[in-house]
Amino acid sequence: QVQLVESGGGSVQAGGSLRLSCAASGYTYRSYCVGWFRQAPGKEREGVAQIAIGGGSTYYADSVKGRFTISQDNAKNTVNLQMNSLKPEDTAMYYCAAALWCTTPIATTSFPYWGQGTQVTVSS
Repeated sequence: QVQLVESGGGSVQAGGSLRLSCAASGYTYRSYCVGWFRQAPGKEREGVAQIAIGGGSTYYADSVKGRFTISQDNAKNTVNLQMNSLKPEDTAMYYCAAALWCTTPIATTSFPYWGQGTQVTVSS
């Protein structure tokens, strides 16, 4: 059974940085896709970034390009999201999700497995 556990959320001032981690277990495929999504109160869940595990290709939403970096740590079996130059509008619950393959643009409906989320709050 696939399990995803997020960590690293917290509160930071605008311009600061946070690093989120997603620990994945139970995925028996050598290649698959891991995505990061976020959902702010009253808004739809949106895709932020995704990475093809095994291939390495990445995709970013326009709103985070140049500020966020998604990467995989093979030793720890985690996917990380480094978030720099954070803005108040980045405030949301952040979720990681897994799918058999990546599709573009990133879409919530493509990911069957989800973590519980970690809160990110950016104050001005």
